[in-house]
Amino acid sequence: MLMLLQEKKTGKLVEVMDFQSLINPMENEIAIQVQAGEEEQDPESKPKNNLIFPSGEDLPRCWLDVDYKDNSPFSA
Repeated sequence: MLMLLQEKKTGKLVEVMDFQSLINPMENEIAIQVQAGEEEQDPESKPKNNLIFPSGEDLPRCWLDVDYKDNSPFSA
């Protein structure tokens, strides 16, 4: 499955190399491949909190914060 995200600072599109790491809140970094230029770039590891969806939306908190349920404004 191909999934593209965008780097917050550079605006470059990146391909997610491991979707399971992306949605796992225990993983702070994921392997990505920058989609720039005509030659395929080497995969590299980047912090997930530096990535957004190409639409400009942030990644879901449940993908980034292992305690997202405990820190929810709706938790009792």
